[in-house]
Amino acid sequence: MAQIFIRFLLLGLVSFGGPAAHIGYFRRVFVEELHWLDEQQYAATVALCQFLPGPGSSQVGFALGYLRGGLLGALAAFIGFTLPSFLLMYLLAHFGQLFSTQPLVTAVISGLKLLAVVVVADAVIGMARQYCQQRLTATIALATAAIVLLLPYALMQLAVLVMAALLGCFALRADTASITPAPAKIRWWSLWLFGVLLLPSFNGSGLWRLCSDFYQTGAMVFGGGHVVLPLLQSRVADVMAPDVFLSGYAMAQAVPGPMFSLSAFLGAELWQPQPLLGALVATIAIFLPGFLLVLTFNRGWQSLQQRPAVAAAVAGVNAAVVGLLLSALYQPVFISAVQQPWQMALVLMGMLLLRLWKLHIIYLILGFIAALIMITLIK
Repeated sequence: MAQIFIRFLLLGLVSFGGPAAHIGYFRRVFVEELHWLDEQQYAATVALCQFLPGPGSSQVGFALGYLRGGLLGALAAFIGFTLPSFLLMYLLAHFGQLFSTQPLVTAVISGLKLLAVVVVADAVIGMARQYCQQRLTATIALATAAIVLLLPYALMQLAVLVMAALLGCFALRADTASITPAPAKIRWWSLWLFGVLLLPSFNGSGLWRLCSDFYQTGAMVFGGGHVVLPLLQSRVADVMAPDVFLSGYAMAQAVPGPMFSLSAFLGAELWQPQPLLGALVATIAIFLPGFLLVLTFNRGWQSLQQRPAVAAAVAGVNAAVVGLLLSALYQPVFISAVQQPWQMALVLMGMLLLRLWKLHIIYLILGFIAALIMITLIK
């Protein structure tokens, strides 16, 4: 449990760039470096989390922790990955932008955003080589990227994944005909708990109402990340000033870890008598529905993949996930980090060191931070 917690804590400290970058970091560390699972298991986990509502990359981390250490491992992974952003957002609710506007802090954040471009690009290349070897799967990936870039809506992402699954089921099934079917299992207790907690709290007040509002928001978000913004804003519009909400949203983009950590800021602001308790309740509530769904379907998903039709559908979904990562590499990862030629030069050098020279990710993190601090001091 300590190993799982420490690994995810280190990632939670440096994982800038949003869900796509998180998926890239997870793949680099847990598949390529630690070999906790293989490429096929990882891609299947990502595919499942893309279909479920909730914070996609955090669900992937939760599932990885579960595969490694059961339920306690999943909790250790979640706490480790979320703790840095939770603490930062809670402190920012008290101290505002006191530290976030400091030049050196801004330089560190800029360096890690540039590194996120490198990590996501590396993930796209690695997963494309694994899952887009055929003309059809490459077509699915590129078409997915084009559609999502033109129509950047959460429901469109879900529709593209469904279409990729159907196309894979019918067109790629011959390649998976030798797989032996296995009975699928579902954890009914977690599905029951998910449904019971989803019931609206019409007469609730105080912390229970806060918990209910954030839980229902987490249960309705497909696509994760920035998609949660309008839902959260609608929940708190009558009790929180718009400028306070938007300042919290801006801070959430400047810290590492999941965008859902915005709930810590909002919970602290909404529950002024005990802000830490409000931050804890809001954070646990918004992540809980996604994690209950992962627990419900994870074991059955592993079994379902052994069925020929499902394995073919997963092959189509894997190709679509590559397309989603490719679109995310451009928007928001690339365009939010690279505006100058020297920034692109650093990205290319990072790709050279990571992809060709296999430099460990920790050295790249330190190198990018040092480079941006030096550039800031020179300016």
